[in-house]
Amino acid sequence: MGNGLACMRIKDLRGGFGSQSKRNSSRRKMAAQEELLLRQALSTASNRQHSQRFDGSMSRRTGSLSSRRRTLSDPFSNGKQVPIYLENIETRKFVLVHGEGFGAWCWYKTISLLEEVGLTAVALDLAGSGIDNTDINSITTMADYAKPLIDYLHGLPDDEKVILVGHSCGGAIISYALELHPKKISKAVFLSATMLGSAEIFMQESQSLLYGNGKDKPPTGLMLDKQQIKGLYFNHSPSKDIALALVSMRPIPLAPIMEKLSLTPENYGTVRRYFVQTIEDNMLSPDIQEKLVRENPPLGIFKIKGTDHCPFFSKPQSLNKILLEIAQLSW
Repeated sequence: MGNGLACMRIKDLRGGFGSQSKRNSSRRKMAAQEELLLRQALSTASNRQHSQRFDGSMSRRTGSLSSRRRTLSDPFSNGKQVPIYLENIETRKFVLVHGEGFGAWCWYKTISLLEEVGLTAVALDLAGSGIDNTDINSITTMADYAKPLIDYLHGLPDDEKVILVGHSCGGAIISYALELHPKKISKAVFLSATMLGSAEIFMQESQSLLYGNGKDKPPTGLMLDKQQIKGLYFNHSPSKDIALALVSMRPIPLAPIMEKLSLTPENYGTVRRYFVQTIEDNMLSPDIQEKLVRENPPLGIFKIKGTDHCPFFSKPQSLNKILLEIAQLSW
């Protein structure tokens, strides 16, 4: 798939260590940890309608930036630890960009896992998403939709860089950001995501058009069909996360996700890009993902088995391992 393409397979950690009693104790502990995180996320979602502001329309939590060796524990699988060397990580801040219909809330597990090893995670709400109150009928360009991310990057100090992660249609958003602010971005991670803009492939199923300006005018948005959404997005996700998504997902502004991007080698092309494939994805099939990386080869490809379109729910630990791997890469 082009020169310099690295193919890597990330396997999930397996349980089964120690006595049965220890395993049962570990399972109870992990269930309690995940339950706590989920309650926090559900609380945020339920309060969305009553809040005008959520830390500047983004979820931000900051961990220790000590450069000593740290270990990553696994609250979502078996507790096995993976050594992490912060001194090998040149960029310690991740900026997480959600896909169509989602919001900053969808990254709650990823944020927790990244912070656990002393990294910083910022999850943004795009315009009209999450708790951002922008009317989607007024969002007519990529610039409108991506404004919270572009404003955030613009406000970074000149000497600070971040690792951008874009999920699904959020891949087009981070591509747009790479073109505008390449010097602010160390690496870009496309998580089962479009890379060059235009998202027709996402919109072939599970949708109904919204006509915010009247039936005689072009459609302004899309509403995901909840009767199909479980099978398309969440075929391997826990039921609690599906419940969170179904009460939190919002209509999608149509024009921005259909916009064709103009990207240049001088800007977009200077940032190191990586692609994470989701192998059992019903929304964006493995064949389509392969087509995406053939058309725009990244520096590296990572694969997660047993995951649906939303690995931040279905395989959070595997996704976290990949993000840490990418953060430590020197290429």
